[in-house]
Amino acid sequence: MHLKELNYIVTLADEQSISRAADKLYMAQSSLSQFLQQYESELGIELFVRTSKGIRPTAAGKVFIDNARSILMHYRLVQNELWDMAKLEGGNVILGISSFRAKYMLPKILTSFRQKYPKVQVDIVEANSMALEDMLVEGSIDIAIVALPLTRLAHEVEFLKRDEVFLIANRDHPIMKAAHRREGTPHYWVDFKDTAEFEYILSDYDTILGSISRQQFKKAGIKQIAHYTNITADLAAAMAREGLGLAFTYHSCAEPYEDAVYLSIGEEGVYLNLALAHPYSTYQSKAAKALGQVIQEVVGMG
Repeated sequence: MHLKELNYIVTLADEQSISRAADKLYMAQSSLSQFLQQYESELGIELFVRTSKGIRPTAAGKVFIDNARSILMHYRLVQNELWDMAKLEGGNVILGISSFRAKYMLPKILTSFRQKYPKVQVDIVEANSMALEDMLVEGSIDIAIVALPLTRLAHEVEFLKRDEVFLIANRDHPIMKAAHRREGTPHYWVDFKDTAEFEYILSDYDTILGSISRQQFKKAGIKQIAHYTNITADLAAAMAREGLGLAFTYHSCAEPYEDAVYLSIGEEGVYLNLALAHPYSTYQSKAAKALGQVIQEVVGMG
């Protein structure tokens, strides 16, 4: 039993598809399919059930996969301890972050970290905060930038910054007639009820931003008008800039565009907290701690 083989099995379980797992592992689909057949044959047990939509673990497969995750996690912990002995002269750290935030935050973070620790490799895993929390619990990533609150990691978090949730609209959108200038600033706010007649472009409900948007409709007692309800946050913002509707975005992801305006929701605004989170573990590698410190310096001051 080799670690590489365990990684193949865990990736198959995560992706629930041989083709998607093969893409993630940079393998040919036929090679991965052949590996799985041979591996199951050697074990004498079927690990996955093949379905028309992909694959799912059998009861025996779930037991095997849980143990495979545990073995891989402990191997990484040992690796981290050994790399720490080399005083950050090598090794890697796995950072989780949402795809939307990654676009705006990661370039500065990675540039600063590389300048300080050029021999430490940072691997990136992109997923929403809910999925990242699951990965932290499993121990498959070392640290993550997440939106609070979390449901399973209560104490393994470190406050990073307060992030405002904005509405984004084209400058010529009729919502601007209901917008108010925030006194002493160039910023605008809008009463959310005044948006009731306008069409929205919304992120998936199982994302933090998608969940916040639905909460705002419920709180205001208005029914959402939306033809697009499962768009990525980045695409929703781009569509809103073109005047196709209103969308939600974050202050941390708000780039200046000539054709776009960012509106606070209500005079006081709507906010969430960003945090650094790490797995259940008595040991956190020096590389993960160093990356966390750099993130605090770059993002916490931003």
